[in-house]
Amino acid sequence: MTRVIFISADGEHRQQVDAPAGSVLLDVAQANGQPLEGTCEGQMACSTCHVIVEADDFTKLDKASEDEEDMLDLAAAATRTSRLSCQIVLDERLDSLTVRIPGESHNMQGM
Repeated sequence: MTRVIFISADGEHRQQVDAPAGSVLLDVAQANGQPLEGTCEGQMACSTCHVIVEADDFTKLDKASEDEEDMLDLAAAATRTSRLSCQIVLDERLDSLTVRIPGESHNMQGM
């Protein structure tokens, strides 16, 4: 199991959940009521599953692909530690992964 900590956009609420190794972060977030759309269902055709990863955890992630970087360029409120949650597969090295839910999102499919 991998522990994930979600922080609300306003920073007021934290939710800690356990997820099986091999789970995709977007699926875990949605299953636990987090407001991530994932409009394109993990196909990297939108940025509605954008999350902001805590700096300490960001270095534990595999490098983002060029396609993911391109989508993040279009994400609302993107930061240096932004990632698409549909591209993060949880494993033991990501235990206690902490991510913040952005305050806004842009659905790039609707443009």
